[in-house]
Amino acid sequence: MTSLFDQFLAFLYAAVLAAVPLLYGTLGEILTQKAGNINLGVEGMMYLGAIAGFAVGYATSSPALVLLAGFLAGALGALLYAFITVTLKANQNVTGLTLTVFGTGVANFIGEQIKTHAPVGTAFMSEGLKAGLTPLRLGALSELPVVGRLLFSHSVLTYLAVLCAILMGLYLNRSRRGLNLRAVGENPAAADAMGVPVALYKYAHILVGGGLSGLGGVYISMVTCLGNWQPNIVAGQGWIAVALVIFAVWRPLRAVLGSLVFGALSVLRLYISKDVVDIPAAIFSMLPFAVTCLVLVISSIRMKPEHCQPGSCGANYFREER
Repeated sequence: MTSLFDQFLAFLYAAVLAAVPLLYGTLGEILTQKAGNINLGVEGMMYLGAIAGFAVGYATSSPALVLLAGFLAGALGALLYAFITVTLKANQNVTGLTLTVFGTGVANFIGEQIKTHAPVGTAFMSEGLKAGLTPLRLGALSELPVVGRLLFSHSVLTYLAVLCAILMGLYLNRSRRGLNLRAVGENPAAADAMGVPVALYKYAHILVGGGLSGLGGVYISMVTCLGNWQPNIVAGQGWIAVALVIFAVWRPLRAVLGSLVFGALSVLRLYISKDVVDIPAAIFSMLPFAVTCLVLVISSIRMKPEHCQPGSCGANYFREER
């Protein structure tokens, strides 16, 4: 019989698995908002990354091409957003919502078409591709008690997400370009006066942010769902990622913790026996979204000035009004 401790370890491991796509989406949105733009299209970019990775994986069986396709698909969605909001000065919130609807529809349509036209009515990924994206075996490290499974038995995408968080934290706080980006997000007119190319900074970081969100979609379609396309595969995780930006107070490393918390909430229902607590499954399904609303309310009440979103976030920059 499985011990309580083993069940707890299994729960923590599942929480890490569920946290990875949230972390990618959160990091992508942090980078976008640091540039002074709010992109509510995280869900749509995750869908674009998910279907691009799925389609390329089915066609090529190359893990590297799957990751590249997912990143580029998310970046393409972000490019549409950037052109409409940075160049055409359209409303950022409306554009982001439209991107979500667009990405969701495109991904579901293409995914069903691939499955329908597959020889056996569903698309199967090659064993080589699955081996490249499934949890790694790191020899003696993976065999260590407790920490072996929790830290050294994950997909390459998991370690890449944590690496991105570390590098992004260093970039934003320790590099000149990162400081310039923060200046663009806080006061684009002042940054422009110092010679910082505001539009270029916005475009570059919005695109990279979209690419990171796309990698979150790749993780969902190729790791969480094992390369089996399902309708509405992202299931609202992009919206949770947007809220996690506030929970993380725009800090990449804190986003790791926030993603773990919300990942744990999303899998909690699988590890609580009905014999102990008889709670309807629907309650557990709504729990991450209920906590998201609670976090937003508490954050808005107790937000310190140094933890607020970048000053120009959501407002388009008109150079002529400098």
